[in-house]
Amino acid sequence: MLRQMEKVGLQYLQPDGTLTPEGEVAWKPIERPLKIEFYKWMRKIRLFDQRAVILQRQGRIGTYAPLQGQEAAQVGSALALNREDWIFPSYREHGVAMIAGMPLKQILLYWMGRVEGCRPPEGVKLFPPAVPIATQIPHAAGAAWASKLKGEPSVAVAYFGDGATSEGDFHEGLNFAGVFRLPVIFFCQNNQYAISVPFSRQTATETVAEKAAAYAIRGVRVDGNDVLAVYTVMNEAVERARTGEGATLIEAVTYRHGAHTTADDAGRYREQEEAREWVELRDPLTRYRKLLEAEGLWSEAEERDWEACCKQEIEEAVRAAESAEAPPASHLFAHVFADLPPSLVRQREPLLRQEEEK
Repeated sequence: MLRQMEKVGLQYLQPDGTLTPEGEVAWKPIERPLKIEFYKWMRKIRLFDQRAVILQRQGRIGTYAPLQGQEAAQVGSALALNREDWIFPSYREHGVAMIAGMPLKQILLYWMGRVEGCRPPEGVKLFPPAVPIATQIPHAAGAAWASKLKGEPSVAVAYFGDGATSEGDFHEGLNFAGVFRLPVIFFCQNNQYAISVPFSRQTATETVAEKAAAYAIRGVRVDGNDVLAVYTVMNEAVERARTGEGATLIEAVTYRHGAHTTADDAGRYREQEEAREWVELRDPLTRYRKLLEAEGLWSEAEERDWEACCKQEIEEAVRAAESAEAPPASHLFAHVFADLPPSLVRQREPLLRQEEEK
């Protein structure tokens, strides 16, 4: 049913908003509410992302990693998961975190440097964002191994970028998953650049997905800007994992519209014409909205109402995060060592005395 497309992989929804013949087959059984939910989540995530960039420029949050352009990859994959599944994100999966159940306030607190932003609500199996590249990959493999040993139906998912495939953790995690036939999904958002390093300098292979063969696991390359194709591929990977068929490596071919982070200038290493093609001609929201409108599932009025609703929710989260009680200075010494070394104990003592005097 899936079709191999040159460069971007499996594609159901074309950039002009029309379905391929295989896409029409995949589209029909999806219930109307889910079809609309795909778009609502993508639009909400983009609005949040744009607001977060402004907050950073205003000095109200710290350095931020934008995800604009990668909404389809995150929404399509996250909506295929259940609440019982474990998620191991990198620093760019704010969209996945929202769908998993992380409140917007918590996401903002994370980018304000607050430890509260790493603590999901009860029942949300979302690990803190991994800033060191690829370290979350073996973590996901370990969680999957635990689930298998305990006879639990949960699946573990590691999200990472193309740059992570150059790290040893990538090899170790996939090798372990292949040997022990683990219920884990390795989801690579190949957005073409690891900061300023293009994909062609990460690997001599043409794709990430083909690397799966070295570990005897399944590899799939999918158009990461096609939410329908991503959802279908992820569903298949989840089903394989739950039924004991082992791991899957998914390469979602996408493109970040902006910089690597707000501390980066993508114009220094990306060609303007390349960026224009991806941003203007392959945008995941534009193509999917065209499909919804053609199917009579979305209108301009619904767009305005949803945007207003999302903006209100986002602003409420901003106010809640900014009004959160400031943490004590002694938190600088918490959450790293179980037992502080003597040098840090000495440094912490003056702060503790100051806090007691307040």
